Amino acid sequence: MSADRIFNFSAGPSILPLPVLCEAAAEMSNYKGSGMSVMEMSHRGKAYAAIFDETKADLKRVMNVPDTHEILFVQGGATLQFSAVPLNLIGKTGKADYALTGNFSTLAMKEAKRYGEINIACSSEDKNHTYIPQEADINPSQDASYFHYCANNTVYGTEWKYIPKTAGVPLVCDMSSNIMSEPIDISKFGLIYAGAQKNMGPAGAAVVIIDKQLAGAYEHPLTPKLMSYKTMIDTDSMYNTPPCYTIYIIGLVLKWVEKQGGVEAMAKLKAERAKYIYDVLDDSKMFAGCADKSARSGMNVTFKTASEELDAKFIKEAKAAGFDTLKGHRAVGGMRASIYNAMPVEGAMELAAFMRRFEAENRA
Repeated sequence: MSADRIFNFSAGPSILPLPVLCEAAAEMSNYKGSGMSVMEMSHRGKAYAAIFDETKADLKRVMNVPDTHEILFVQGGATLQFSAVPLNLIGKTGKADYALTGNFSTLAMKEAKRYGEINIACSSEDKNHTYIPQEADINPSQDASYFHYCANNTVYGTEWKYIPKTAGVPLVCDMSSNIMSEPIDISKFGLIYAGAQKNMGPAGAAVVIIDKQLAGAYEHPLTPKLMSYKTMIDTDSMYNTPPCYTIYIIGLVLKWVEKQGGVEAMAKLKAERAKYIYDVLDDSKMFAGCADKSARSGMNVTFKTASEELDAKFIKEAKAAGFDTLKGHRAVGGMRASIYNAMPVEGAMELAAFMRRFEAENRA
């Protein structure tokens, strides 16, 4: 890490790869001899069309997106998809299944209730979302239009270790905080969506990967044009001006991921970073992990001490030592270390060392 850079453990917007930031800075005022910034380009012009097409092709390759699925770049972040998903899909039966395992899956469910009948197929609310239900504990309805779940729970620090089986019901997944962190079989999903600001780029866009057969088939007639998957497919994500600069940065991030070895390499780094911190939690008499061991996230590590005062002291001293944005979400408290793809292994290793030092210096 550069001497003038901190280790940024923010849950999102989050750390970006330093080479990506440097390349973007070098091209800020004059992109490849065009005489202008990407932020100044017409989205209909040849220069930006080349950026867009290359980014889309790179994402298809990096994530091994099959030809059955379409890639969309949309605005509104993942939160807008809480509405777009039911507006586009729930019309088949008027019903949908939701798995409630954290903050964002709950918000998505509440929004979907405005458009149809929602069955809670499983929930971890009984233990403050500290675990992921076993597959045997999922109770799907017989006639759901789709099954929705959130693969990684940023607030609570849990992650699904399996893909739910839905007996042919389209599977919809919010992958905002773990997309591109490991290989996945996209053919198993009817729709994947992800806000860009954690593993893919800056805030301002979301990526949607949708089975083309679902687009338009059950769309509510009052669905806004910008939330219509069919409209966005038909216009190649350009019904209106897209989030041009965010898409450009996503393209740079994709090239960086490929240079590191692709999503397979990201999975290895994910496990390595997480192990440094979880090893401290498992050995510690001061720190305790918030998530059940069987469901620990490789992206967001949540932990706390025995008191809010000691938590606050840790956060303050960690910030002074160059470890920023470690305060946990208000629903959990304590600390949260978000270790997305762009976090160097060095960051997790040094945070783990700081945790051990802090414990040694603050023993009762």
